[in-house]
Amino acid sequence: MKKFDALIIGSGHNGLITGCYLAKEGYKVGVLERRETIGGAVCTETMFKSEQNPHGFRMDVGSSVHIMIHQTGIIEDLKLTDYGLEYIEMDPIMSYPVPDGKGVIHFFKDLERTVESIAKVAPEDVQNYRDFVEFWGRINKGVLKAFMVPPTGKNILSEMVKGQIRDGSMFKKGEQIDGLQKILGSYGSVVKNAFESPYMHAALTWFAAQSGPLPDQSATGDFVGWQSMLHQSGAKHPKGGSGMLTQAMKNLIEDYGGEVMPNQPVRSIEVEEGRARGVITENEDYFEADLVVSNAHVQTTMMKLVGKEHIEPSLLKKVENIQVGNGFGMVIRCAVEELPEYTACPGDPHVHNGMQLLAPSIDYMNRAIGDYQKKLPPEDPAVLAMTFSKIDPDVAKDGNHTLFAWAQWHPYELANGMNWDDIREREADKIYGVVERYAPNMKGKLIDRYIQSPLDIERKHGLLRGNVMHVEMNFDQMFMFRPTPELSQYETPVKNLYLSSASCHPGGGVFGAAGHNAAQVILKKHNRSTIFGARR
Repeated sequence: MKKFDALIIGSGHNGLITGCYLAKEGYKVGVLERRETIGGAVCTETMFKSEQNPHGFRMDVGSSVHIMIHQTGIIEDLKLTDYGLEYIEMDPIMSYPVPDGKGVIHFFKDLERTVESIAKVAPEDVQNYRDFVEFWGRINKGVLKAFMVPPTGKNILSEMVKGQIRDGSMFKKGEQIDGLQKILGSYGSVVKNAFESPYMHAALTWFAAQSGPLPDQSATGDFVGWQSMLHQSGAKHPKGGSGMLTQAMKNLIEDYGGEVMPNQPVRSIEVEEGRARGVITENEDYFEADLVVSNAHVQTTMMKLVGKEHIEPSLLKKVENIQVGNGFGMVIRCAVEELPEYTACPGDPHVHNGMQLLAPSIDYMNRAIGDYQKKLPPEDPAVLAMTFSKIDPDVAKDGNHTLFAWAQWHPYELANGMNWDDIREREADKIYGVVERYAPNMKGKLIDRYIQSPLDIERKHGLLRGNVMHVEMNFDQMFMFRPTPELSQYETPVKNLYLSSASCHPGGGVFGAAGHNAAQVILKKHNRSTIFGARR
């Protein structure tokens, strides 16, 4: 039996962030990870070693692009660069190759370079983009502050109105009603009303769709409005793969005397007299702890690890009814002989520095959504391509390249008796086929691939029904509603049991705010000198 001050269930980045903050305050931290490799959905594995490729390929098996965490200050707080983390700028952040002609729109960190690029393909939207970034930039300064603290029980709209009255920073005089309408509208309508070019419509709608809700979902306007923040933080890729972020956090925890333990799947949280006492693993190991932090999915935590017998029936019903949704997307991680040469922009020096948005039109995306709503995989998937070996040769050292192709609107639960294990190869072919249509040079250039269907994502990462955001990012499951009002403060009815995962406010992505906020709640609530034992 081992004893810890704080025991973290799961080594995803939110849980590790909580562990890092606690470790730096003197807590003896233990982290239990069910898989052989740590990092949860921010993890990189070496694959496809062969005689021709002796070094193999560094493949991210979860999130790849790091954007929002660079707006939080977490990297700087924890001084993770001292623990082996090195970031490479992705600039442009993303690019949109014109699907039916020549040209590409690059979205650089620098606003001026971005509007210069827009002017070459969609000159009618140059001023529209400036206005869009200026409007949403003011709004998102306040939104980011709200993300970095536990949500209040107050109505979010009344808080926004108070902020406007107090400092006038959100809306200019005379645009309050129009501004609120944009915030409460769908991101699809925001894009349609803000821009004229069909290429801008498709590019920005597809990028906004990465948050999860469909384009017509109410109160999702800021999913596209967050575009304004990219011109402040940019986007980055950790040298050596996405998992280098979680490896640095592991190194920090261990440097402060903690332990990060793989191959320790947790079977249950031990609860005595309404208090968490520790955990029992599937290996029959027992770990005692003064407090337990679960980085697992909220439904897994409450319904499986805690157990229904320790939860009030009314809360249990709410947890059962959390909207997890019917899948999200799937991805193929490809080792390829060369980079895509897009017909729209052959020889372009920038297109492989960031994400490539391969979604020809709004109608194209709507057809994919229509298939999804029928519980069918999309006949023609929208694709987000990522070619990190261009800016990070460490991920493919033998003269070849990596190509990740994420596609969306793939239902976890399928119609007509279909099963993902039977169709995953066929659907992977469709995704690679989209890349080939945009870049015909990729035909016959696939060395190997690692497929992650919605079912594969659930199996590997414990992301129920393949939802990479844990639970739906709809307005009624955000802020004080996430994951339920009773659990929104990162605390549970079980004393000394806390939540820190993307199931909590403010949600998913490589953000880290949930882990940061959970740590602040714990540090504020617990007096180390009286509750915990001697520290390192």
